Amino acid sequence: MLRRISILLFILIIVFSCQKNDRAIVVSKIKSASKLATVEFTLDKVVFATKDKKFLGLIRLNQAAFLAYTQAYVKTGIDLNKLKQEDVKIDGRSINLLLPHVEVINFSYPVEKYRVDESVKSKKFLVKFKIEDYDDLFRQAEIDIRNSLKYLGMVKTTEEKTRLMMESLLKNLGYNEIYIDFKKGELLTEIDLD
Repeated sequence: MLRRISILLFILIIVFSCQKNDRAIVVSKIKSASKLATVEFTLDKVVFATKDKKFLGLIRLNQAAFLAYTQAYVKTGIDLNKLKQEDVKIDGRSINLLLPHVEVINFSYPVEKYRVDESVKSKKFLVKFKIEDYDDLFRQAEIDIRNSLKYLGMVKTTEEKTRLMMESLLKNLGYNEIYIDFKKGELLTEIDLD
């Protein structure tokens, strides 16, 4: 009888240690997939501006126009290293994940992609764009792109890609019931124009 009890205890210890070990393996695999849970976007932007020369601030004498094409590169993803113990719930072959929110990992707005359309660029009598004007328009365009990112569907696209990747990973680890949700958070801190 004592022998049967010790064998039963030994089997229970092995089963429970395997479950803890299984959890550690799953969490480790999820965290190592952090680099795969990213999406890259290329955004094109047209910058158009006019500058007026007015007499006494009321009567427009002339107007100069400016047009430029530019691009921004945005990489979004989920930092799976922020995964907490309570975010992973395993019950047999069922797993429930609450993943961190989508955030911008890299934002690049290279000046060499800023192309001025010379056919629209015009100098008028007493009115022309200066270097300071071009710099200001470049900064305003960058701020506009950054502040509009949350409206471009990047969060949804990144969540969908991450969900597909995670489901594939977890199915390969033997889970057949997979539930994945995402925490809410800020994609990128907006820049106040003031």
